[in-house]
Amino acid sequence: QVQVVESGGGLVQPGGSLRLSCAASGSLFSLYFMGWYRQAPGKQRVLVADITSGGDTNYQDSVKGRFTISRDNAKNTVYLEMNSLKPEDTAVYYCNARLAPRDYWGQGTQVTVSS
Repeated sequence: QVQVVESGGGLVQPGGSLRLSCAASGSLFSLYFMGWYRQAPGKQRVLVADITSGGDTNYQDSVKGRFTISRDNAKNTVYLEMNSLKPEDTAVYYCNARLAPRDYWGQGTQVTVSS
């Protein structure tokens, strides 16, 4: 069983920045396909960004140029650097670790963008 734990959420003003971290257990972390998702109240969970084991990245259009996903395999951790935050970025952010055929979710971390 892979444990996935997110951290780094909080309250930030519009235009501000946050960095989310996601630690995943297991000796195969470097092989995991990692993703950040978010779920706003009353809406479905959607992909924000993901990163392959080789470091290739993919972003939702609404966060391109503002968010950056990265990984540190030595620390079994993936990051989501979020800049120029907007109120519409408010959501619970979830980390997903995937090594086919299984995937694992964290408990989520709340990000609130408000003045």
